[in-house]
Amino acid sequence: MADEHFANKSVDNQESRSNNLISSDPGDQHEKVPNQHKIFTSLVAGGVAGAVAKTTIAPFDRTKINFQVSSQKFSTKAALKFLVSTCRYEGVGSLWRGNSATMIRIVPYAAIQFTSHEQFKLLLKSNRQDHQTYLPPLERFLAGSFAGVSATSATYPLDLVRARMAVTHKDAFHTVQEVFIKTYRSEGIAALYRGYVPTIIGVIPYAGISFFTYETLKKFHSEKFSDDITPIHRMCYGAIAGAFSQSCTYPLDIVRRRMQTAGVMEGRQGYYKTILSTMLSITKEEGFLRGMYKGLSLNWIKGPIAVGTSFMTFETTLQFLRRFQVFHE
Repeated sequence: MADEHFANKSVDNQESRSNNLISSDPGDQHEKVPNQHKIFTSLVAGGVAGAVAKTTIAPFDRTKINFQVSSQKFSTKAALKFLVSTCRYEGVGSLWRGNSATMIRIVPYAAIQFTSHEQFKLLLKSNRQDHQTYLPPLERFLAGSFAGVSATSATYPLDLVRARMAVTHKDAFHTVQEVFIKTYRSEGIAALYRGYVPTIIGVIPYAGISFFTYETLKKFHSEKFSDDITPIHRMCYGAIAGAFSQSCTYPLDIVRRRMQTAGVMEGRQGYYKTILSTMLSITKEEGFLRGMYKGLSLNWIKGPIAVGTSFMTFETTLQFLRRFQVFHE
């Protein structure tokens, strides 16, 4: 009897220690987490989500940027030819050229964006009396837009650096630091913010529509189905949100890339000074649909994969982190 009592007590102690580390109730974990720990876990989960998503689609991203910043006509055949020739003459690893700059940008960008989104949702919910899980449609859109503007403003120079590394030969720039130095010396400090205005104009609807669509699909799921939202659901809902939001705002992405890379493209120095002049120049040289929507079909492949992966990774990582009891204190 003494041995049995000791064994049971030992099991109870082990379970107690385990429960002190990990919460077994994922449905209640968010309510238990203080706001300072919500911020920390969101930053970590957002950074992981951004890194995983962008690394997955980096070759498609470089291909898209190459066509966006040139007058070359886009087609699936031309995109495949670019991928093959890049691998042949520069090596397979060159398809991830600029990915180090992407990681330097996307990790803080995604961390800030997802954290800001959660904090803006909490702020908007605090002004309401109904205590609903999901915000009304307009506030869903606003929370996403505010998050996108916050993240973009904090990391914009890194986005410009990444774009310039992606469209130049590997001998032009060897490091992220070198891009900053050469850009500053040849074009001035303001060049690091070239294309900022069209970027912000584009990110307001893009981030707003993306988060709005994703949150709306989750709300629809919770209302119509009894099962929990799984990682596969999150991946699919994020992919739909990504395809829809990118299609709505794609022309501004073209303008942004042209303005960002004009200083390093041969024969384009001095071009693309303003949003209007850039749009007029592209339309005159390439036509409105062909120029302003160049590479959109490729974006329909990489965009949903990236956004779906990002949302899925963020929420899965967040749930995992917030199961630990240390974040409930």
